[in-house]
Amino acid sequence: MVKLNKIYTKTGDDGTTGLVSGPRRRKDDLRIEAYGTVDETNSWLGMARLHTTGDGEFDAMLERIQNDLFDLGADLATPDTGKPLDYEPLRIVEAQVERLEAEIDRLNADLQPLKSFILPGGSPAAAALHMARTVSRRAERIMVALSRSDGETVSPVALKYINRLSDFLFVAARHHNDKGRTDMLWVPGKNR
Repeated sequence: MVKLNKIYTKTGDDGTTGLVSGPRRRKDDLRIEAYGTVDETNSWLGMARLHTTGDGEFDAMLERIQNDLFDLGADLATPDTGKPLDYEPLRIVEAQVERLEAEIDRLNADLQPLKSFILPGGSPAAAALHMARTVSRRAERIMVALSRSDGETVSPVALKYINRLSDFLFVAARHHNDKGRTDMLWVPGKNR
């Protein structure tokens, strides 16, 4: 269990932050940017949950995902350097990806077929879920860039999870637009 007694430590005043495994990195480091953007995604899910009250099953899905995103942040904050650690690092596992896939399938089964790209928005819940989706896509781009950086690693399962998450959030937003019936559709060239 994590225990936080003191909120400010002053150790980051020099523009660095500590990874779970100990080393310090600059706050503009790609790894820090990756897990910071995962945290931003999580915050948007918290905003979405304000608008999804009354749907206990869906709220439970979002709560599980919020917990998964802390796992993902811990995974990213503990790079695999090949050196032994004196503890078992927290990693995203395949079962978390499979659960997301099952939830995507469950939500998608009731949706109206897509006939066009959709504009982000609609209900307040859908709008917040679309925000979370776009931020998760940014997190994915940063994680991919990190994985391709010299001397850096990102778990393939973590990359798979963040990719599935944006798919889940797209389907979830449509679910909250009356199962796709009130999606706002893109009309190509509409304002020419």
